[in-house]
Amino acid sequence: MRCYWDEQDTWFYFEVDAEGWVIRQVELEGAELTPVAAASLAEWQRACDAGRLDEYDWKFGITAELPVSEWEGHDPEELTSEEFEDVWVRARCRIASGQLTSRPVIST
Repeated sequence: MRCYWDEQDTWFYFEVDAEGWVIRQVELEGAELTPVAAASLAEWQRACDAGRLDEYDWKFGITAELPVSEWEGHDPEELTSEEFEDVWVRARCRIASGQLTSRPVIST
């Protein structure tokens, strides 16, 4: 699914599990749709276990901390898994390539 937050001029893309928890999340900011986050819950948990959480958070961000059923005021648009995967791959490649020198902190 995806949602747009006009206050932050940001598109949020989410892959959720059967219980509504976000397992992957992409954030695209501004008119250029610059990727500012592309986080995976599984990767985040591995980074936490390895003591590398700060490094992961700085580079890829974090996923939403509440299940989608608890969100208020946002009307998500459904996406196919292929649509999400396309956005995910492009954002991860751009972030991983180091093309972005810093990632602003955006709360979800």
